[in-house]
Amino acid sequence: MSTSVRLVLMSLEAFGVLGLHEKNAYLQDLADTFCTRTRRPTVELTKEALSRLRRFYSRRSLADLKVAPEPVTDLDIALKALGEAVKLNERQPDIVGALTAELPAPVLRAAPEDDSQMSFFVPSIYDAPLKDDVNLMDVAPFSLGKAKRGGEIRYELKDCIITIDGSASAGLATVFDYDIFLHMVTSLAEEARRYRLEQEKGLRTDVPARVYRPSTSHILKFCRRSSGGKQYKDLEAALDRLQGTRIKIVNLTGGSRREVVTMPLIQTFKVISKTTTGNIDMVEIGIPDWVYNGVVREKGNPQILTLNPEYFLITQGIGRFIYRLARRAAGKSGAARYGLKELHKRSGSTQGLPQFSFQVRQFVASTRMFPFPDYDLELVPGRREEVLVMRERKPEEAD
Repeated sequence: MSTSVRLVLMSLEAFGVLGLHEKNAYLQDLADTFCTRTRRPTVELTKEALSRLRRFYSRRSLADLKVAPEPVTDLDIALKALGEAVKLNERQPDIVGALTAELPAPVLRAAPEDDSQMSFFVPSIYDAPLKDDVNLMDVAPFSLGKAKRGGEIRYELKDCIITIDGSASAGLATVFDYDIFLHMVTSLAEEARRYRLEQEKGLRTDVPARVYRPSTSHILKFCRRSSGGKQYKDLEAALDRLQGTRIKIVNLTGGSRREVVTMPLIQTFKVISKTTTGNIDMVEIGIPDWVYNGVVREKGNPQILTLNPEYFLITQGIGRFIYRLARRAAGKSGAARYGLKELHKRSGSTQGLPQFSFQVRQFVASTRMFPFPDYDLELVPGRREEVLVMRERKPEEAD
């Protein structure tokens, strides 16, 4: 995280005697160092940003110790040195936090060191299949944040009402838990593809199984995550949330008879084996009927969309939500437009519209320096509000 970056800070007294231009030059150098260490492109700070950073840097610390104006005794000198050290230590996260706020954040995190092996595991990454002509890529079937969230998310769309409900103990599945769901759908789609090929050759008659047993290392590699101990512990909690999250769809297109269906993200899960250190080694995951039928039983090719592997490196939940929406809506025409109010409605965010809109603006601004996978994002004026335009990037425009 950015707050772990350590910077060599000038003392408060030394900073105080600098002239305005010298302070600005020092802060720009500090920002350049910060950008280099956090893999951000260096940018020139605006006058407003420099003004805010000067105020942050000059802020007096609560750690100021009462010493004589002109310390003469050994104790006074020691207390002054201690106070300065404490102030610098306290201001370190403040300065780093201020730089983080003023400078664009990377859209993608760095891939793990052994990431090059991913291509050997899965040829394509698939999202959820259609269910009764309802596409879950139109909304966020999960919480966008990492923090535990209870209650439900309700989407009232033109043709249906979608409700996402989590268990009381585990809460709603998050956008990052959803990576495991993508692994399940992708594994099933690959198995179904092989089944159809072998069936055409008369080599096989057994259909893909309704349960599968992935190793946790395979799941983590698929999700482009490192294989640290915390990742294994987080995996079990994520499976709890996925199993406890239910999607309810009320289809409004059937006249007076409304079809109502409730379905889980995963049917069941069971820990099959653990390592000698107590981490999960292999799990068994039951595939819900709606996923299985949409991928295996669908006549012809299943109606599932592929995702760019870079999706897993998108750091913010809002970014992942926007990517899925763009992948769904901009597929045929190459572009899609959503007003911020409609975008907020489809996100399920707990934030108010002003806070959500601010977050979207910040994210879109970041994509100008850090390219977003597959799509160029732009906010343009609309008749009543700002509109997010998502344009598919043509191959010749890709980096």
